[in-house]
Amino acid sequence: MTDKLIIFDTTLRDGEQSPGASMTRDEKVRIARQLERLKVDVIEAGFAASSDGDFAAISAIAQVIKDSTVCSLARANEKDIGRAAEALKAANSKRIHTFIATSPLHMEKKLRMTPDQVFEQAKAAVRFARNHTNDIEFSPEDGYRSEVDFLCRVIEAVIAEGATTINVPDTVGYAVPELYGNFIKTLRERIPNSDKAVWSVHCHNDLGMGVANSLAGVKIGGARQIECTINGLGERAGNTSLEEVVMAIKTRKDYFDLAVGIDTTQIVPASKMVSQITGFVVQPNKAVVGANAFAHASGIHQDGVLKARDTYEIMRAEDVGWAANKIVLGKLSGRNAFKQRLQELGIELETETELNDAFSRFKALADQKAEIFDEDITAIVGNNAEEASDYYRFVSLSQRSETGERPFSKVIFKSGKEEFVSEAEGNGPVDATLNAIESKVKSGAEQLLYSVNAITTGTESQGEVTVRLAKGGRIVNGVGTDPDIVAASAKAYLAALNKLHDPSQHKLNAQMTV
Repeated sequence: MTDKLIIFDTTLRDGEQSPGASMTRDEKVRIARQLERLKVDVIEAGFAASSDGDFAAISAIAQVIKDSTVCSLARANEKDIGRAAEALKAANSKRIHTFIATSPLHMEKKLRMTPDQVFEQAKAAVRFARNHTNDIEFSPEDGYRSEVDFLCRVIEAVIAEGATTINVPDTVGYAVPELYGNFIKTLRERIPNSDKAVWSVHCHNDLGMGVANSLAGVKIGGARQIECTINGLGERAGNTSLEEVVMAIKTRKDYFDLAVGIDTTQIVPASKMVSQITGFVVQPNKAVVGANAFAHASGIHQDGVLKARDTYEIMRAEDVGWAANKIVLGKLSGRNAFKQRLQELGIELETETELNDAFSRFKALADQKAEIFDEDITAIVGNNAEEASDYYRFVSLSQRSETGERPFSKVIFKSGKEEFVSEAEGNGPVDATLNAIESKVKSGAEQLLYSVNAITTGTESQGEVTVRLAKGGRIVNGVGTDPDIVAASAKAYLAALNKLHDPSQHKLNAQMTV
């Protein structure tokens, strides 16, 4: 009988550790709902002890998700585990994921603990977590660089204490496939009670082998859970990509002989949602979800595909959620048609007020561009969800730019009921606009990134601008959309300032986690 492979998604926890990828509670709930539509088995919703914002997000997700298991990360101490348990209280199915470093380097330099101390703390953590749920995952952080004898001792002990899933992370992306697969196999063979737990792999992509290492851990090592993220989002070079491992398992079922419960038609919608919310644009040649993933430029390839699709395509675009850009709505479309399209896109608005606000935005956009695509609607809803609690809100701008003259911009924005009018010059219209805003707010933040992406095709497309700011050790992304790139830039800059202003966005050091 074909084995089931558990898909554990950590976009909302490990993925959020990408510098600037922090999400609001409502954004996390939106993504969690999409992950549930994707039929992800386990959703790691966050790290409850890291901030009040993360705790609130996990609690909100636990209340709305019914079909997937909701998980919170926790360091191996009672305070973290208790906080995770409290956040997960309302979950229909819940898991606590506790971890402690086991490599000599991490134990000595980071934890400043002896191996015996780590051993005892790992056991105590799992024992305490069992008071709150029977679904306990344990991770030896930097597991791949740990000494095998010590790792066997720790894992055997935590399984005896009640750990039901054992995750062996390649925390720094150091592994190569054959060695990593055999490492997992060795552990399972040497540990007497290894059959009492599900074995899991969590691989980072520092050497570009995250997916390959995870699949080797499954095929060679016998792991039956893969930890991954949408678009491979994650700190440093990212994590194992959900869409790639899932489609590898499904496309090469002849080799892996494993079943996954994922609804693959929801992959592209999930990818687009995560990209839009985080501001991390998907590269065009990204496997499965990149814009060019099913494009054929070569004449020979085009001819072959027209004659027989499988000459050059091993997957069908529609099976992962791709479809031709479809004009769904226009200037004359009514509220019911808009509401129906939201439902078809899997977008849920909780109140009539939210629906009305989103519809007003749609009508305003329809006055600016004749054809409204699905991506436009997703952007409208994303912007609508953020504005209600924004500290700064964009009102309008005017700008002047001509050859031989220094560009000038006048920006009007609000904070509460107070309206600000600011003017500045710059090297270009965008620079002048951001200078105008900064001259008034005086944030002192360093701008790390400015990027522009077209939401759909053609010059009539809305522009999606991402601005990344850093201040006081925090890094945040702001995303803004508008048919006018300069206006989108102003919105993106204000969105980033809003995140810097929001105390709930403060996090613990991302490197503290697996």
